[in-house]
Amino acid sequence: MGLKVAVIGGGSTYTPELVEGFARRAGVLPIDELVLMDPDAARLDVVGGLAGRILRRHGWPGRLVLTQDRSAALDGAAFTLVQLRVGGQAARLVDETLPHRFGAIGQETTGPGGFAKALRTVPLVLEIAEESARRGTAGSWLLDFTNPVGIVTQALSDAGHRAMGLCNVAIGFQREFASHFGVPAASVRLDHVGLNHLSWIRAVYVDGEDRLPAMIAEGGELATAGGAFPIELVRALGAIPSYYLHYYYATGEALAEQQAGLNRARDVMAIEEELLELYRDPTLDRKPELLERRGGAWYSEAAAALIESLHTGDGAVHVVDIRNDGAIPNLPDDAVVELSARIDRDGAHAIATAPLADELLGLVEHVKAYERLTITAALSGDEEDAFRALLANPLVPGAAAAGRLRDALIEANLPYLPRFVAAGRSRG
Repeated sequence: MGLKVAVIGGGSTYTPELVEGFARRAGVLPIDELVLMDPDAARLDVVGGLAGRILRRHGWPGRLVLTQDRSAALDGAAFTLVQLRVGGQAARLVDETLPHRFGAIGQETTGPGGFAKALRTVPLVLEIAEESARRGTAGSWLLDFTNPVGIVTQALSDAGHRAMGLCNVAIGFQREFASHFGVPAASVRLDHVGLNHLSWIRAVYVDGEDRLPAMIAEGGELATAGGAFPIELVRALGAIPSYYLHYYYATGEALAEQQAGLNRARDVMAIEEELLELYRDPTLDRKPELLERRGGAWYSEAAAALIESLHTGDGAVHVVDIRNDGAIPNLPDDAVVELSARIDRDGAHAIATAPLADELLGLVEHVKAYERLTITAALSGDEEDAFRALLANPLVPGAAAAGRLRDALIEANLPYLPRFVAAGRSRG
């Protein structure tokens, strides 16, 4: 019997990438119904049209369904993939510009911008998860690709949902290392540890041999994440930081760049407009090259391969966001972490790894405390909870800024924060 897969947020410009991944795996992943659900009918029609043409080009045997009905999408689904963006790119633009007024980084997943996105997102994803548990097949899975992945997955885990988070950072590193060493991607395994968008690579195993020490000794771009970090920092850590650590290790520099006009949200908005225009072309039947500039490289590979492993139980290693359960010895069992795990039909089995060194542990504990406080605020709609969360965020410059940011972010996002409205916050 075939599988039903539901994509919540199917009107995303990422969707053709995901569809390509499913189409390539038709022989091992028997999806007989792929449902793209999105509340934006016009956008869904455009993205769904391209998705259909891609699937026909591959000779995919299943049925593609486009719908605005979330309940219908979730009915009987074995896998639900969540890739939504509450408030769209306009809300992201606020996330990435408003914090500058208070001397803080503007970014959609870290800092105060990530906090605002979490307030908008956590309650909705939990609502979807609850409905998915009721309507999906027995033992169905919810896979979250919606940022901030770490916070959202922590909320899902705390609520007891059968869920895990997924990010494309680790697979991007893996593919880069495989290309450099001239080996298949499956020959490369990473000791990738930390939290989502707060992770380090402490080992690069190529056919079982750790190549990272030699890479660091050579000091080339491969060891510095393409020149994103000074080699002195990498050598001191004994690990390659993921890109998002730039906001923590070079906060002043990153803020200055943003205040000088560097803005990813505006770039993405322009790219999305161009992509949607390309998608309208009735002769286009493959993802356009421009999609690579949208971000999310290797998204289709990461998501489709994870679903394949959950369905077939092949035991492949994936980097996912799951409960720690002792894998990183000096973090709590219930903390959602990002690390390598073997995947089978029962789910993810984290691969035990060494404790975090103090210089990594301190930052992880700090950010994990902020994540937990943010979930509390998102669910309570309480302004004091929101203040405490921002106060604990390492990228918020002090208590006064935390209070002002709380007020400004809640006001700017009030249409998407019904719990704060219910708790007494009003406009004006």
